[in-house]
Amino acid sequence: MGSLAKKGLNNYVKQLQENPLRTKVITAGVVSAISDIVSQKLSGIQKLQLKRLFLKVVLIEQCTSSPLNNLLFMIYYGLVVEGQPWVNVKAKVRKDYPSVQYTAWTISPIVGWINHKFLPLHFRVVFHSVAAFFWAIFLNLRARSLALTKA
Repeated sequence: MGSLAKKGLNNYVKQLQENPLRTKVITAGVVSAISDIVSQKLSGIQKLQLKRLFLKVVLIEQCTSSPLNNLLFMIYYGLVVEGQPWVNVKAKVRKDYPSVQYTAWTISPIVGWINHKFLPLHFRVVFHSVAAFFWAIFLNLRARSLALTKA
């Protein structure tokens, strides 16, 4: 048993080194979920309140990775894809980032709710992938609008 725990810890440390942000986000979500489960059990709740747990996980994701991913994408698109100078990219991000993030905060919980409420387990990844496909198109169009207005 000791070697299994040691192997798991070594794999975790390796993931922290290779993918620090992803590993920390997943760790935070797992620890938060376990914390919520334990607190529900300690408070005497017989049946786990999965809706409460799901809401907590969605909130963590929406307050951490979503804003960072959208911000980094807009910066990357402006600097690397379009080759714009930092001044233009910064102005574009200041102008459009709030509405992009607001849209993400509006759409993503609805997609997650539909996914978990109405779809069978074997269709959830496909549904989420289709939603991500349309989100990527939206982000590209929003990031690209600077180039279109100057063309």
